[in-house]
Amino acid sequence: MRSPEYVKELVTHHVGGLLKIAPEHTEEGTLSKMMKPGIGAYDEFKEMFDRFSVEAGKKQYLIPYFIAAHPGTTDQDMLNLALWLKKNDFKLDQVQTFMPTPMAMATTMYHTRKNPLHKVTADSEVVETARSGKIRRTHKAFLRYQDPANWPILREALVNMGRSDLIGNGDKHLIPAWTSSESGGLAAGERSRQTSGAGTPDKFKAPVGKSRVALGGTAAAPKVTAVESKVRPSILSTIKTRAKPVAAPPAGKRGAGAVASAGRGGRK
Repeated sequence: MRSPEYVKELVTHHVGGLLKIAPEHTEEGTLSKMMKPGIGAYDEFKEMFDRFSVEAGKKQYLIPYFIAAHPGTTDQDMLNLALWLKKNDFKLDQVQTFMPTPMAMATTMYHTRKNPLHKVTADSEVVETARSGKIRRTHKAFLRYQDPANWPILREALVNMGRSDLIGNGDKHLIPAWTSSESGGLAAGERSRQTSGAGTPDKFKAPVGKSRVALGGTAAAPKVTAVESKVRPSILSTIKTRAKPVAAPPAGKRGAGAVASAGRGGRK
């Protein structure tokens, strides 16, 4: 990727406007665990990419890919990456947190906290690994420092790291200290909970849609409207409840029966 001829051919004839590239990180400690070059290689490639795009008369852009919580990554590494992203005006949308998968070198580092790229001994290098959910969320939040949903966890992390100087509303700060949207949303939520029957048990609250009873008055009984059930009966129940037709007797028998009834009535 450092060959100008190769990059020129790629940019001129094989890029359709966007090119994804994976520098993965900015810190040497993390990149060494990935067997990747430093961030300088990305800067060098980007310079050639932009230059050859202009020469070709094409507007093209790089989409860099970064990862959070990779083995060998510390909180300070993620902070440095976030500062680099802001300096270069990158606002990432889709990011990934490292997930150990079988047959991967990084998975070995994750489970053993050792670096198999070098000789492993009892006192060999210990690989820092983000395991707890909170640390992994914090590392991912650094990648998306521009997202208001990540500001609370980043404020806590920066204070714990002794970098509260990066919290503020100026250009030199990473995240704002306070925003009207955060405060307004919280206040609105609190007001909503406080004004919706505060201090009144649910069973004593007036039902929705009914007016409150005036002091000293009574409430009219609610009008009950019968709702016709539209549940269709099953075929089996229809068969069971259907009246069986009675076959009419033959004419001769019907006459004899009538005579017998008349005779019984006469004797009575």
